[in-house]
Amino acid sequence: MSFDLAVLAMDASADAAAARAMFERCNSLHHGEGELDERVVGFYERLRSQFPDYPPRPADSPWMSTPLAVGIDHVIMNLSSSSKSDDAIKVIEELAGEYRLVLWDPQSQDAHLPSA
Repeated sequence: MSFDLAVLAMDASADAAAARAMFERCNSLHHGEGELDERVVGFYERLRSQFPDYPPRPADSPWMSTPLAVGIDHVIMNLSSSSKSDDAIKVIEELAGEYRLVLWDPQSQDAHLPSA
Protein backbone atom coordinates (compact mmCIF):
# COMPACT_ATOMS: atom_id res chain seq x y z
CA MET A 1 0.00 0.00 0.00
CA SER A 2 1.23 3.50 -0.77
CA PHE A 3 0.18 7.11 -0.54
CA ASP A 4 1.23 10.45 -1.97
CA LEU A 5 2.37 13.69 -0.40
CA ALA A 6 3.45 16.86 -2.15
CA VAL A 7 5.15 20.07 -1.18
CA LEU A 8 4.15 23.08 -3.23
CA ALA A 9 5.77 26.49 -3.55
CA MET A 10 2.66 28.51 -2.82
CA ASP A 11 1.72 31.51 -0.76
CA ALA A 12 1.04 30.67 2.88
CA SER A 13 -2.59 31.75 2.41
CA ALA A 14 -3.22 29.01 -0.19
CA ASP A 15 -6.35 27.01 0.46
CA ALA A 16 -7.13 23.39 -0.35
CA ALA A 17 -8.75 24.26 -3.71
CA ALA A 18 -5.67 26.18 -4.88
CA ALA A 19 -3.34 23.41 -3.66
CA ARG A 20 -5.44 20.74 -5.41
CA ALA A 21 -5.38 22.73 -8.67
CA MET A 22 -1.60 23.19 -8.46
CA PHE A 23 -1.07 19.50 -7.62
CA GLU A 24 -3.16 18.47 -10.63
CA ARG A 25 -1.24 20.87 -12.87
CA CYS A 26 2.09 19.55 -11.54
CA ASN A 27 0.96 15.97 -12.26
CA SER A 28 0.01 16.83 -15.83
CA LEU A 29 2.19 17.10 -18.88
CA HIS A 30 1.53 20.86 -18.93
CA HIS A 31 3.10 22.01 -15.70
CA GLY A 32 5.11 25.23 -15.56
CA GLU A 33 8.59 25.91 -16.75
CA GLY A 34 10.86 28.68 -15.56
CA GLU A 35 13.17 29.45 -12.70
CA LEU A 36 13.52 26.90 -9.93
CA ASP A 37 12.00 28.00 -6.65
CA GLU A 38 14.89 28.06 -4.17
CA ARG A 39 12.62 26.69 -1.44
CA VAL A 40 11.93 23.56 -3.51
CA VAL A 41 15.63 23.12 -4.29
CA GLY A 42 16.60 23.38 -0.61
CA PHE A 43 13.80 21.05 0.48
CA TYR A 44 14.69 18.40 -2.10
CA GLU A 45 18.43 18.49 -1.40
CA ARG A 46 17.92 18.10 2.34
CA LEU A 47 15.24 15.41 1.95
CA ARG A 48 17.26 13.25 -0.39
CA SER A 49 20.35 13.57 1.80
CA GLN A 50 18.38 11.64 4.45
CA PHE A 51 16.21 9.49 2.19
CA PRO A 52 17.94 8.98 -1.18
CA ASP A 53 15.75 8.64 -4.24
CA TYR A 54 18.50 7.48 -6.60
CA PRO A 55 20.34 4.15 -6.57
CA PRO A 56 21.69 2.70 -4.54
CA ARG A 57 18.65 3.06 -2.31
CA PRO A 58 18.57 1.37 1.06
CA ALA A 59 16.31 -1.66 1.41
CA ASP A 60 14.16 0.22 3.93
CA SER A 61 13.57 3.22 1.67
CA PRO A 62 10.27 5.03 2.29
CA TRP A 63 9.76 5.63 -1.46
CA MET A 64 7.48 3.46 -3.58
CA SER A 65 8.68 5.10 -6.79
CA THR A 66 11.86 6.92 -7.62
CA PRO A 67 13.19 9.32 -8.50
CA LEU A 68 10.78 11.70 -6.79
CA ALA A 69 8.70 13.92 -9.08
CA VAL A 70 10.44 17.28 -8.85
CA GLY A 71 9.52 20.43 -10.74
CA ILE A 72 10.29 24.11 -10.50
CA ASP A 73 7.65 24.57 -7.81
CA HIS A 74 6.93 21.16 -6.30
CA VAL A 75 8.13 17.78 -5.05
CA ILE A 76 5.66 14.90 -5.25
CA MET A 77 6.46 11.85 -3.16
CA ASN A 78 4.94 8.37 -3.35
CA LEU A 79 5.56 6.72 0.03
CA SER A 80 5.18 3.17 1.22
CA SER A 81 3.15 2.32 4.28
CA SER A 82 6.02 1.36 6.56
CA SER A 83 7.74 2.50 9.72
CA LYS A 84 10.45 4.13 7.60
CA SER A 85 7.74 6.25 6.00
CA ASP A 86 6.80 7.56 9.44
CA ASP A 87 10.35 8.85 9.81
CA ALA A 88 10.23 10.38 6.33
CA ILE A 89 6.88 12.09 7.03
CA LYS A 90 8.34 13.77 10.11
CA VAL A 91 11.27 15.06 8.07
CA ILE A 92 8.97 16.16 5.21
CA GLU A 93 6.82 18.17 7.63
CA GLU A 94 9.84 19.75 9.31
CA LEU A 95 11.48 20.71 6.01
CA ALA A 96 8.21 21.99 4.53
CA GLY A 97 7.86 24.29 7.53
CA GLU A 98 11.48 25.39 7.35
CA TYR A 99 11.27 26.17 3.62
CA ARG A 100 7.74 27.64 3.83
CA LEU A 101 6.22 25.10 1.44
CA VAL A 102 2.57 24.08 1.49
CA LEU A 103 2.12 20.40 2.31
CA TRP A 104 -0.63 18.77 0.23
CA ASP A 105 -2.16 15.40 1.07
CA PRO A 106 -4.21 14.30 -1.97
CA GLN A 107 -5.82 11.44 -0.03
CA SER A 108 -7.39 13.70 2.59
CA GLN A 109 -7.47 16.80 0.35
CA ASP A 110 -5.73 18.70 3.15
CA ALA A 111 -3.33 21.60 2.54
CA HIS A 112 -1.39 23.41 5.20
CA LEU A 113 1.85 25.25 5.85
CA PRO A 114 3.59 23.35 8.64
CA SER A 115 5.15 25.48 11.37
CA ALA A 116 8.93 25.75 11.25
